[in-house]
Amino acid sequence: MADTSTAIVRPASSVSGVVRIPGDKSISHRYAMLAGIAQGTSRFHNFSAARDCFSTLGCLRAMGCEWKRAKDGAIEVQGRGPSLSAPSQPLDCGNSGSTMRMLSGILAGQSFSSEMFGDESLSRRPMARIMTPLSQMGASVEAREGGRPPLKIRGGSLKAIHYKPEVASAQVKSCVLFAGLFAEGETMVEEPIRTRDHGELALRAFGAEVGRSGNISRIRGGQKLTAIEAHVPGDLSSAAFFLCAAALFPDSQITLPGILMNPTRARLLDILILMGLRISVAHLEEHQGELIGAIEAQGGTWKGGTIFGADTAALIDEIPVLAATAPYSENGLEVRDGKELRVKESDRIAAVASNLRKMGAEVEDRPDGLRVPGRQRLHSAELDSFGDHRIAMAFAVAALRAEGETIIHGADAAGVSYPSFFEELQSVTQ
Repeated sequence: MADTSTAIVRPASSVSGVVRIPGDKSISHRYAMLAGIAQGTSRFHNFSAARDCFSTLGCLRAMGCEWKRAKDGAIEVQGRGPSLSAPSQPLDCGNSGSTMRMLSGILAGQSFSSEMFGDESLSRRPMARIMTPLSQMGASVEAREGGRPPLKIRGGSLKAIHYKPEVASAQVKSCVLFAGLFAEGETMVEEPIRTRDHGELALRAFGAEVGRSGNISRIRGGQKLTAIEAHVPGDLSSAAFFLCAAALFPDSQITLPGILMNPTRARLLDILILMGLRISVAHLEEHQGELIGAIEAQGGTWKGGTIFGADTAALIDEIPVLAATAPYSENGLEVRDGKELRVKESDRIAAVASNLRKMGAEVEDRPDGLRVPGRQRLHSAELDSFGDHRIAMAFAVAALRAEGETIIHGADAAGVSYPSFFEELQSVTQ
């Protein structure tokens, strides 16, 4: 790193070693939010180091849920039960769409009015997808034109609904299920495609009964939550950067202990195996309903492939690094059905295409995806993170096989999910 905002990445010849990946963001968000409305003090080991998750903790503190880091490193959150305190000022969600979307479900069930805002990137992200169901349940939710933040939420008595979101989104599902805790009757969410189920598993861990049949999740209102102690598994989406780095070099060998192996997330490993990475999983255990295991990966022939349909939804966070490394593959990569990539922290289709072209790659960007031919040679360039943590990290990995030193501007964006990423990557490159 040259400074906190610029990273210099030099070519490598292999990747090897052991990396302990920080706690999963998705689970950390949900655990913290549910701890806030539970009775008692919850303790979380390996809680995510991501700035996004501390945005969630900051919002909870503003509503009377104190938290601290214990001597053993665990995060302790004091629950307030179902009734939180009205915040004295707007709630700052930072860059975290997860905070804004999921916490809105809890705010919809409170007896006070609140406002949520975020940084420039978050202020461009669509929130209509949670505004619609919460309004149907009886909350008042206002936003700028196009459903953009800030959000103003006036909570109160909610009624159960059977909601069928048009876009498959685990954040929307969790938002509605969280609101369902405060609703009269049984709330149901019927997804077009099954998404990650961390919200359902977290609710069960805190003592709620959550039903599931096919693509329908249901929760009965009025249930009380009880504090828990839990270990947060290592974030598989963060592990993807090191797995793709290993895939670039045939003699690489990397070990990632304690990684989340939830079946709704582990499709990534299937795809990586199909694309040529040799992967084995050992030491499988279950913690609060979530599977954890140690991943061992060895480089092979990086083949590439096609991602579409349900796989695109399942791999939405990993597609940037798969695409950034695709030029080095035998057959390249094609991504379809990825319109959601346009409205993440950045327009990730445009960001990937822009940076690959700067490195000399041929790439075709499409409204809902892209195509990156294989067997290309990339050269050094000055790249932009576009303020997006996953773009910054994806191109740090791509730079490992480029000719010459690559400069990434805005590299500090990586801190949104993985503050120590560049140091960890350097520690395993040869």
